[in-house]
Amino acid sequence: MNKTNSILNKQIGKRIQEIRESKKIKQFELAEMLDIEPSNLSKIETGIYFPRGDKLLNIVDALGVELKDLFDTDHIKSKEELIKIINEYLLVLNETELGFFYKSIKSYVEMLKRE
Repeated sequence: MNKTNSILNKQIGKRIQEIRESKKIKQFELAEMLDIEPSNLSKIETGIYFPRGDKLLNIVDALGVELKDLFDTDHIKSKEELIKIINEYLLVLNETELGFFYKSIKSYVEMLKRE
């Protein structure tokens, strides 16, 4: 498998997981609806395995979405990609705006630590 396919597999798998979770469907429930083992669904969601043909259409049907929705992955980025993009945005802000984002991020991290 080449690098491009590997990235696509991971993005599609992540998107399947994202849609499943947004619909409050547990992994084992979706696996049951698809008549596959939960471990195989896990492999799909992590990008190890890419479902072809009927399996992909079964996933779409079970999730109640259109096939094109699985390929809507522009928002799925790695941690490194996200940091790079955020840094690019931060470079154009003035000191006051940066202070606002600093305080927001700091507050959010502190909130997570309390949970």
